[in-house]
Amino acid sequence: MPVRPPHPRRRRASVSMPATIEFAQVDKRFGNGVAALQALSVAIAAGQFVSLLGPSGCGKSTVLRLIAGLEQATAGQVRVDGRPAHPGAAAMSYVFQEPTLMPWASALDNVALPLRIQGMRRRPARENALEALAAVGLADRAAAYPAELSGGMKMRTSIARALITRPEVLLLDEPFAALDEITRHRLNDELLALWGELGSTAVFVTHSVFEAVYLSQRVLVMGGRPGRLIADLPVALGYPRAPTLRLQPQFTQHCASVTEALQLAEADAGAADP
Repeated sequence: MPVRPPHPRRRRASVSMPATIEFAQVDKRFGNGVAALQALSVAIAAGQFVSLLGPSGCGKSTVLRLIAGLEQATAGQVRVDGRPAHPGAAAMSYVFQEPTLMPWASALDNVALPLRIQGMRRRPARENALEALAAVGLADRAAAYPAELSGGMKMRTSIARALITRPEVLLLDEPFAALDEITRHRLNDELLALWGELGSTAVFVTHSVFEAVYLSQRVLVMGGRPGRLIADLPVALGYPRAPTLRLQPQFTQHCASVTEALQLAEADAGAADP
């Protein structure tokens, strides 16, 4: 499906301004004694697309949950737009690795759900939902139920639902991990086009170096248990990003730098294991 070229500064007038995110010396320890994060300090500018990369168990998903206010830091501060992070700190949407769709509802009604929760009447909510589905190439599947959709279609539906409220912050936790490479690449392009239109601050968790570089303006590499920042790498590639970028030498160079940092993160995680 052809997508509109993204531009990180282009926003509709009705879109909320994106939010800044800041971690200041954040520790996170769970009730069972597991230390998930240690002295994490990082700032994400409004409207940036940032990817988190690192070994399993280094606290990437915990970072997202702290931003969303679903977890509280044990020490330090997490701030969203200068305020302590909590579920109402900013307009946020969260996309999980598995599509969390209601099996008894159509794709249209699944996407319309956030607007209905906000109090929008059924007809305008469904009209907005149809527009959101069209943006991800699923207008012709609006009446289908999740069981009738492929894995890629389910994830497109989840993304449409996440973006329908035009969030200030978009959190994505390995949303494309279970998809085949062709579908994954196509959804990378669709996500970038939608992000470029909305201008949301996006934080994307992935295990793929190539995906992190292709999508992001910055790649944060985490390591260790507890998790800590190993590298903060800018991606000096402009937008829009076409699939042919993956064949360019500058893309390969960025991937090599991120891979080197990831190797250090894996060594750091191994050294931290008992």
